[in-house]
Amino acid sequence: MSAVTHVHPDSIRDLLNATHGDPFSVLGAHLVPEDQLAIRALRPTAKTLTVIVDSTDERFEMTRSRPEGFFEVTIPGGQVLYHFEEATWAGQTRTFYDPYEFSALLTDYDLYLLGEGKHLYSYEKLGAHVTEIDGIKGVNFAVWAPSAQRVSVVGEFNEWDARVHPMRLHPGNGVWELFIPGLGEGTVYRYNVFSRYNGYRADKSDPYGFLMEKRPQNASVVCDLSGYQWGDEAWLEARQTQDPLTSAWSIYEVHAGSWKRKEDGAWLTYRELADALVPYVKDMGYTHIELMPIAEHPLDESWGYQVTGYYAATSRYGMPKDFMYFVDQCHQNNIGVILDWVPAHFPKDGYALSFFDGTHLYSHADPRRGEHPDWGTYIFNYGRNEVRNFLISNALFWLREYHIDGLRVDAVSSILYLDFSRKAGEWLPNQHGGRENLEAIGFLHEFNAVVHAEFPGAVTIAEESTSWPMVSRPIYLGGLGFTFKWNMGWMHDTLDYMKLDPIFRRYGHSHVTFSLFYAFSENFVLSLSHDEVVHLKGSLVQKMAGDWWQKFASLRLLLAYQYTHPGKKLNFMGAEIAQWREWSEMRQLDWDLLVYPTHTGIQNWVRDLNRLLRAEPALQQHDFDLAGFQWIEVNDNENSVFAYLRLADDPKDFLVVALNFTPVVRRGYRIGVPEAGFYKEILNSDSTYYGGSDVGNGGGLQTDAIPYHIYQQSLKLTLPPLGAVVFKLERSAASEQPTGDAAHGERDADDAGSAAS
Repeated sequence: MSAVTHVHPDSIRDLLNATHGDPFSVLGAHLVPEDQLAIRALRPTAKTLTVIVDSTDERFEMTRSRPEGFFEVTIPGGQVLYHFEEATWAGQTRTFYDPYEFSALLTDYDLYLLGEGKHLYSYEKLGAHVTEIDGIKGVNFAVWAPSAQRVSVVGEFNEWDARVHPMRLHPGNGVWELFIPGLGEGTVYRYNVFSRYNGYRADKSDPYGFLMEKRPQNASVVCDLSGYQWGDEAWLEARQTQDPLTSAWSIYEVHAGSWKRKEDGAWLTYRELADALVPYVKDMGYTHIELMPIAEHPLDESWGYQVTGYYAATSRYGMPKDFMYFVDQCHQNNIGVILDWVPAHFPKDGYALSFFDGTHLYSHADPRRGEHPDWGTYIFNYGRNEVRNFLISNALFWLREYHIDGLRVDAVSSILYLDFSRKAGEWLPNQHGGRENLEAIGFLHEFNAVVHAEFPGAVTIAEESTSWPMVSRPIYLGGLGFTFKWNMGWMHDTLDYMKLDPIFRRYGHSHVTFSLFYAFSENFVLSLSHDEVVHLKGSLVQKMAGDWWQKFASLRLLLAYQYTHPGKKLNFMGAEIAQWREWSEMRQLDWDLLVYPTHTGIQNWVRDLNRLLRAEPALQQHDFDLAGFQWIEVNDNENSVFAYLRLADDPKDFLVVALNFTPVVRRGYRIGVPEAGFYKEILNSDSTYYGGSDVGNGGGLQTDAIPYHIYQQSLKLTLPPLGAVVFKLERSAASEQPTGDAAHGERDADDAGSAAS
C-alpha cells in the first residue's frame, strides 16, 4: 500500500515536538483521493507497526516515515474499525486500538453548560472515566485548559511521552478530550500541558481526578466510583424530612490521622476508623462527626486545608470505596457526617491547580486579588464561570457520591472581603469602590441555593468570624443562605472568661451575658474547634484558671454552659477526655489518660451531656429564637452566678440551669422558677462520677411559695463550686420529697455518682 498521506512536514514536525494543537487532523484514519484510507500513528516505542482490520483480519504493515516513530499507511476502502499490532524495540509485541479513530463523547450541550458555569455535575464529564465505546473498553479523559497550545495524557502506559496521546481541543471553551482504549481503573496519569504563553510546559494532576497517589507521590489515578452497595437508605430518607434547626446537634470534630493510630504509629484506614470511631461516637452520644478536610493534600501539617485534589478522598487512609464504607457505617449507626470544605484558596504546588495552563486559570493574575497574604496560597477567581462550576460541582460531588450530610465551609471571611488581611494599597476595590467581593458573594449564593435544592436535609455551615450580616439567613431575605454559622464571638468571649482567675470574673461578667444579645441573629454553632488547641494556645483544660482540681471542674462547667446555651454544639476530639497536651497531627490522642479518674470523669460528663441534649426538647427546639431561652439571674456579678430557663415548644417543658463560676459553694442560693412542685436535679457537674466533690441538692428540691425574680415560686439551691446543676419539674409527683441521690442524664444513681445535699 502507498505511504503518501498528504501531511505537511510542519504538521509532522509539531507532532514530533509535542506542540501540535490539533492531533486529530493528522493522526488516525483519514479519507484520501481514490477512495482510500490513510492511517497515521505516532509510536516512538515501536520498531514495527501493523494495522489489522477488525472485520476481515487483513494486515497492513505501516511505513516508518520518520525515525522518531511516525508511521503511516494507505489502505483501500472507507472507514473501518481497526487496531494496531506493535513490535517494540524491547522485543515485546502488543495490540491496541487507535485513540484517534474514536469520536468525542462530550456533547455541544455539555460544552455549553460548562462554559456557562451551569453544569452541576461536571465531574461526570471532566476528569477520567472508565467507559466503553462500540464494545471497546477504555478511559475517557477531559480537562479544561483554554490557554494551552497542546495537552497530552501521559503515564506509564506511554512512558510519560507527551508526543503519544495529544488530546482533541473543543474550540470555543478550551476543553480537551481523548478516549484511550485499553486503559482501566488503577492507571496512573497526568496531563502534560504546553501553553501558548512563554513556552510553559508542565505535568499536571487532574483537577477532577477521583484518586491520587499516596503522598509524597502526587499523580492522578483512574478510579471508578460506581459499584459500592450502600446500606444507608433509611438514614437518607429520614434526613430529607428532618429539620436541622430544631433537632439535637452535637458535633465531634475529628482529624482522621490523629484520633487514634496503630501500635507502630501508622494511620488507621477508613475501614478501621469506621470500626473504631463509629462505636465510640455512638457510645458518647454525639449526633455528627465533622471531618477535617479529607480531600487530597500533600502536607500532613496543613491538616488538609491546602487541597491539591478537590475530587479525591485522600489515599492516606485507603481507597474511595473505603471512605464510602466509613460514611455508610456512620449512617447505619445514626451518625451524620460533615466535611470541612475549602473553596477559599488553593496551594501553589506546581503539579496541581496552580498556573494550570500557563496562566492563572483558577485564580487572579493580580496578586492583590489572587494571592492570600497569610497562607501563601492562591485565591479562586469566583467571577469565572468554569471556576464556580468546578467548586459547586465539587460540593455536590461529596454529597452525591459519598452521601455526605453537610459541608462546613472554611475561611468564609477571607472569601467575602477583598481587603482580608491586607493593608491599604494591597487590595483592589470592587466596581463600586467597596471591600466586598461581589463575585464571591454570588458564588456563595449559588452554592447554598444549589446544595439545598439538590439535597434536601443537607446542611452548609460557615466559618465566618466577622459581623457580616445574615450569613445563615435565606438568600431571598438578603442572606448568604448557609444553614448554620460558627459562633466565633461566643467562643472567644467564653474562653477569655474561663481564663480569668475566679476572683476577677465579676469584672468580666459581660463575657457571658453579651452572647445573648446576638444569640438569635444567626443560626449559631457553638464551636470549640481544633483552632483553639494548637499553636501554643494550650488545650481546653490548660486554658482553665486555677489549680488542678479547679481546671477540671471549670472544664466541666464550660461544657455544661455550652450544652445548655442556645445553639448547636461542636467540640474537637480530645476535649471529652481532657487532653492535657496541645493537639498535634503527628500523634494520636493521649488515650492513656483514661486510667485517671479525673479524665474518665470528663468523658462521663460529656457522654451524659450528649444524652441530655438528645433527650430534652428544651435543648433542641428553640436554639435560634428567644422562645427557647429566658434569664432567671443575669446580674449577680459579685458571685459570678448565672441561672436561666431553656424551653421547648410546649412551654410547660422546660429546664432550669444554674452555673457557679467561682470555687465557692453557694448554699441557700435562691432563684425564682415558673411553677410550684418538685424539681429533680437531673444533672450535676460536681458528682464524684464526673470527678467532683459531691456537693448538690440531694436529687432535687421542692419549691417555696416565696416570690423571687419574676416568679411567684422559688428554689433554695446549693450551688457546687465551679459547678453546673440542671433541674426539671416532675409533674407526676410534684409534691413528693426526694428519697434518692441525684441522677445524671439517663443513668441511675446505682450506675453513676451522685451529688449529696
